[in-house]
Amino acid sequence: MSETLDTPAATAAVITEPVPDLQLQLLMRLLDREQRSSLPITLTTSSGILHGDLIGHEAWKADWARALRQVEGEGTNLLAEFPETVDQGIREMVADDDASSLPRWIHLRDATLVMGGAGKVRLSLWRGRLADVSGWALGRPQ
Repeated sequence: MSETLDTPAATAAVITEPVPDLQLQLLMRLLDREQRSSLPITLTTSSGILHGDLIGHEAWKADWARALRQVEGEGTNLLAEFPETVDQGIREMVADDDASSLPRWIHLRDATLVMGGAGKVRLSLWRGRLADVSGWALGRPQ
């Protein structure tokens, strides 16, 4: 005689991830349409307040490549092409219906990170996970 245990489906392990702000994702998608577009923005993250010009993925890739081409040394050309190489690999792995998915990464140009008592850190380019942004506002602090 065998016994069966009735286990509710709710006892199954659930993996949760932070959910990106849908409006910010759609704003990013809009900026991706025009590489020259940017928008001043202030973000709240666990590291502090971050402000700069919000840019699309293609603009970030172009700025990345341009910045690395100004650096002398072996391997800089390879690194300049790195984001495009990654994008090509992803396109090959992802089905066509996933091509219209919402962005999961956010990109800033001329960014400033303000961290509590540690002061400010200025960055020419910044890339972060959209799900790690806990709040945002258009414009920069005055």
